[in-house]
Amino acid sequence: MQSPIHNRVGIVFIPVSDMQRAITWYSRLLGLPAGDTSHNDNIYNLPMQGDIGVILDSHKAVRNSSQPLLSFWTDDITATWRFLQELDAEIVSAVEDIGSVSTLIFKDPDQNLLMVCQPNS
Repeated sequence: MQSPIHNRVGIVFIPVSDMQRAITWYSRLLGLPAGDTSHNDNIYNLPMQGDIGVILDSHKAVRNSSQPLLSFWTDDITATWRFLQELDAEIVSAVEDIGSVSTLIFKDPDQNLLMVCQPNS
């Protein structure tokens, strides 16, 4: 039987313990205005560009992964590093050039690992 599942990511869920803190932090991280929650204040849909959605979810306890949950793109990883410092984000790794991209790993207020990638020319 051929798979009925599409080869396309739809939504990434990020577990959070304090929804209002997470909305404020992610909105500042991405330069977005803060909006309203849904599902009894347990879900917040971050307005993203492109097809993949990102949802902050406070339904369940946060269980941190040993790998980043997702990566965001940047055109200037050095400016991103400085911005993350201003945001008081915990930066987990130095900028690393792995060939096609340079990466930077950091944590959100719930200690979820996130990554920023800059394409290398």
